[in-house]
Amino acid sequence: MWQDLVFLAGSALSIVFLAPTIRDATAQVPLGSSVPSMTIGTVYAATYATLGMTFSALGSLGVATMWSLIVCYRAPGSETGPVNVVRFAGRMARRGRRICGTAARYGHRVRRDDSQHSQSGHGRSAD
Repeated sequence: MWQDLVFLAGSALSIVFLAPTIRDATAQVPLGSSVPSMTIGTVYAATYATLGMTFSALGSLGVATMWSLIVCYRAPGSETGPVNVVRFAGRMARRGRRICGTAARYGHRVRRDDSQHSQSGHGRSAD
């Protein structure tokens, strides 16, 4: 399929454009950008493979590999290697718990305000 070659060409360009970031020892790419890009590349590679688009799958796997190198060696901070993925996942889990806790507290406050509001007679129609 010609689409397979088009996707491969796009992946090849992505690899070419990502190479300078990997070569630059001073580059610092936030994990919030690089981990999702690595994950998307991996998901695309698996998807293309299941569709029988071998060249697209290999291209996306190459892009995912480039992003994984950026995650491991160009993330801000002193740690290098796959531990950066674990660090990112831990940070996202803490952020998620904090957001859920805030939402739960806000939801409780809204429910309490609504019950007080309806008890005072406000919000009722004149019908």
